[in-house]
Amino acid sequence: MWILQRTLLHQTRLLRFFTSSTAAALIQDPDPLTTLTYLEGFPRPDPKYAETILAIPRASSGKNISAKERKVGRVPSIVFEQEDGQHGGNKRLISVRTNQIRKLVTHLGRSFFLSRLFDLEVRSEFGDSGDLIEKVRVLPRKLHLHAGTDAVLNVTFIRAPSTALLKVEVPLVFRGEDVSPGLKKGAYLNTIKRTAKYLCPADIIPPYIDVDLSELDVGQKLVMGDLKVHPALKLIQSKDEPVCKIMGSRVSEQRKK
Repeated sequence: MWILQRTLLHQTRLLRFFTSSTAAALIQDPDPLTTLTYLEGFPRPDPKYAETILAIPRASSGKNISAKERKVGRVPSIVFEQEDGQHGGNKRLISVRTNQIRKLVTHLGRSFFLSRLFDLEVRSEFGDSGDLIEKVRVLPRKLHLHAGTDAVLNVTFIRAPSTALLKVEVPLVFRGEDVSPGLKKGAYLNTIKRTAKYLCPADIIPPYIDVDLSELDVGQKLVMGDLKVHPALKLIQSKDEPVCKIMGSRVSEQRKK
């Protein structure tokens, strides 16, 4: 009897192990034959801002090199792998055109620029005459701006093939303020979070996430778990973390008057 119980316990543990391992494999190594697409009703990238970022290789790094690059209208940058959302590799030093990055950041906004995929062409020199070294789809990971002037100082890109899973801080867009019961009563919106962190398959990175305020009354709130996203996205922060709340102090103040 004791041996039978030990055997059953061992089999149960093995079943749990392989079940969890299989689930992890599905998340970390998606089937390359399965194509994920944006679903109807969820935000998708605006083709208006589809653009190929042009780059040239950079032999070395350092403060002096970076200063020289910026002086001639280029932004020192890096492109590397980060397929599991955490670990980098296959690093290439590059420089991109300052005016192109500035234009994209200005048109999209900083947080939206960092959640948008771009094609990247690395050539031996700028222009079609330069030899093509690498053409790859990338996600901007980090954007370093000058604190006083907002000049672009550095950009880091991650290669984003279809098999990649990438950590992305997706911008939140609040909608429904005009019909929210609480806001119509004179309360105000307390915005707690402007972005949400997800592990995203590269093919369906959302440009933003809609936050629906249309049914919120005074005192009610939305948390991360309330956000509606593609089912293949995995939230990597607490689902109970608050996003926003309808605060009613202004209503109270009006009543006192």
